Amino acid sequence: MMKLTLPGLVLLFSCYTNQSYCKNDLNGNNSMNSVGKHGEISAKPFEPDDYKIITSDRADGRYVSTRGFVQYLIRNQQPQLAFDPQFSKQEFLQWQKKVREKMQELMKFPDVTPQPLPKFLSSVKREGYRVEKWEFYPQSGSVVPFLMLIPDGVSAENPAPVALCLPGSNRSKEQLAGEEELNPVFANSKFNDENKMAKFYAQEGIIAVAVDNPGIAETSDLEKYTGKIVYDRTTFTRYLIDMDWHYMGFSAFQSHQLLKWLRTLGFIDPERIVLSGHSLGTVAAMYLAVLNQDVYAVVYNQCITRLIDYAKVRTRPDSIGRRPESSWLGHSVPGMWKWFDYPDILASLSPRPVIFSEGATLSDIELIKRAYHIMGADANLAVYHYPMYQDCRNRKHDYETIPEGLDHKEFWEYYNIDGHHHYFKADVVVPWLKDVLKP
Repeated sequence: MMKLTLPGLVLLFSCYTNQSYCKNDLNGNNSMNSVGKHGEISAKPFEPDDYKIITSDRADGRYVSTRGFVQYLIRNQQPQLAFDPQFSKQEFLQWQKKVREKMQELMKFPDVTPQPLPKFLSSVKREGYRVEKWEFYPQSGSVVPFLMLIPDGVSAENPAPVALCLPGSNRSKEQLAGEEELNPVFANSKFNDENKMAKFYAQEGIIAVAVDNPGIAETSDLEKYTGKIVYDRTTFTRYLIDMDWHYMGFSAFQSHQLLKWLRTLGFIDPERIVLSGHSLGTVAAMYLAVLNQDVYAVVYNQCITRLIDYAKVRTRPDSIGRRPESSWLGHSVPGMWKWFDYPDILASLSPRPVIFSEGATLSDIELIKRAYHIMGADANLAVYHYPMYQDCRNRKHDYETIPEGLDHKEFWEYYNIDGHHHYFKADVVVPWLKDVLKP
């Protein structure tokens, strides 16, 4: 039992007598706020709309609030390698090279000593294709399992295109392949049928390679023992950052190493390599496409957003003064905002075939279209919206500047995001990919 000294007893008594809390206001006067039965401090009525835009009440415009000062920095963040729609073709190519060089720097891929070749583990026959289980070794101490779906008839004499399939946040490679989960705890029933990305490709004669996101499913920690989903990627992501790396660089590096091996396989057409991402997987796919110029096409199954906008405009507090949280730490690439944002990176993929299957704001779509027009490759860009936003009459903010002071739901509306129907859009992606991969 804790023993209180006399000063401690006096403090306890003075603070909680009659269920009240004593404090000094900014002028040094004592003020009283009631304390509820659970110890919560009740304050004067707080109206979120009065504080939805972060402002300074000082004549010099400076911020006492640290959050306010960071908002000031965000408002003035101007990426140095932002895409300029006025580029000539030659200027675009020079800019594209600078983006690739800066991306190589930001991803912080390690130099690794030669590792063992990937190891074949098992194979199972399915109708029209087979599913092979493999593991590979991207760097010392690391083992990464993956699935490879190989359509019937594929051989060195009859090579096929390959799609590296990168899943959404907590989806497994087994779900992408339409296979039984290794452990029931890894299952995700929501949109299970829609998200069988790798299976859809294999059924159309495309070799599909499915991986887990780092820290998820087979690459997770204790879930397979506890039977409980307690994925904690934030902790090891923080550790990676402290070691001068980050989750996205780590994820992209593993897939980068896998791509190196895939190119050596005689039954894969090296001129038709596809990166196909859903949700979280689109980000790694985007970075990989910048770094691997031989990637032929990219499937981007996620709404195109600007990370700087995401931080700048989502500022409306809730009823107790909490502003919207940042995106998950795993999205952070330290230093990236200094150079470019997602639409700039995606514009740099021109003229390679790219499909966006969950839309974006009209301004960002037109910006990326301009990059394809500069390169004379307008036909290589396909843009679809969420079904509810495919009709332009439902996109109410297409021509508006996105204002500060939004909550998360309002942000979705400005970006034409239907987050409740976020899944792999096979109905538009698969026909498009089959068409662009025609010899």
